[in-house]
Amino acid sequence: MLKMDSHIHSEYSPDSSSKIDDILKVAKKEKLNVIAISDHNTVDGTSEVLKKTRNTDILAIPSIEISSTQGHILGFGCEENIPRDLTPEDTIDRIHDLGGLAIIPHPYCFYRHGLLHNTDYKNLKIDAIETKNARFIVGYCNRKAKKLSKNEHISELGASDAHYYKFVGDCYSIVDSEKDIDSILKAIKKGNTESHGKGTSNILLSKYLFEKNILKKFD
Repeated sequence: MLKMDSHIHSEYSPDSSSKIDDILKVAKKEKLNVIAISDHNTVDGTSEVLKKTRNTDILAIPSIEISSTQGHILGFGCEENIPRDLTPEDTIDRIHDLGGLAIIPHPYCFYRHGLLHNTDYKNLKIDAIETKNARFIVGYCNRKAKKLSKNEHISELGASDAHYYKFVGDCYSIVDSEKDIDSILKAIKKGNTESHGKGTSNILLSKYLFEKNILKKFD
């Protein structure tokens, strides 16, 4: 069994300032076996973390969070950039062409570009959805995603969606798999996953956002 956080943002995302080294320190502290840097519309963070985790106990899986015309989609397993502002169908096709999985983060959160808020899942070749996103742990978004996963047999994942390194591992997945990228992708596809974790502290999140905005004024 592997403990995985599949949705972490680094300084390569415009809304995060987390260094890869800091992310890795927290991942080790949280006893994560697998992580993915899923930055907005770039694999630059993925490229760095793949280099830094070679010959370490942490397995990094390449990933990218793509802005489609209707919402965000993770290209899990993708090492190449995929253009933003394509239709969800075209975005998912590009992900599959690269051998990745199309994972829908925060699927029903309308104010964070949740894809299934705008789009019927039946028209999409979805491989998995987040049923526990640490940013919305008590909201209806996670509950609705969990119900969809159960009713339609769509693989479920938990993820921190951490934009600040201290929140890495707040939510995570347990994956029944060998510790290599291909095996993990297959395990997710087969539904051999469980979502777990806690909500990110609103107090700590507010403190982080306050400090971030203060620092911006002095840049």
